[in-house]
Amino acid sequence: MPAQSGKDLLIKVDMDGTGLFETVAGLRATRLTFNAETVDVTNLDSAGGWRELLGGTGVKSAAISGAGVFRDAATDERARTVFWNADTPDFQVVIPDFGTIQGPFQVTGIEYGGSHDGEATYEMSLASAGRLDFVAL
Repeated sequence: MPAQSGKDLLIKVDMDGTGLFETVAGLRATRLTFNAETVDVTNLDSAGGWRELLGGTGVKSAAISGAGVFRDAATDERARTVFWNADTPDFQVVIPDFGTIQGPFQVTGIEYGGSHDGEATYEMSLASAGRLDFVAL
């Protein structure tokens, strides 16, 4: 399989709750992280004192982060509104030649920056807020 272009890893937001997804404007770098907490059931009878984990349990979560050039587009306004209202709309992450992750996320941070001789930039962080679905391409 050939290498994939990073610009094809897209973060999209449901613009109005009807499933109308648009790519968040201006992003230049994106990241999706999955986590799964474990349930430790190690006890005095654990073989050789090795840790034992209870399968099929624990809390799963995902985090999205992105950074880019501030464009003041409709998607920027949507992200700001979601943040200030603590809403949890559906987002999509499109992973090229792999699939799409979709589900509710909360915007947990937005940071704006800029220097006198450069463009205005922003960074945003999101945390999963419910069940996520994966659709393979």
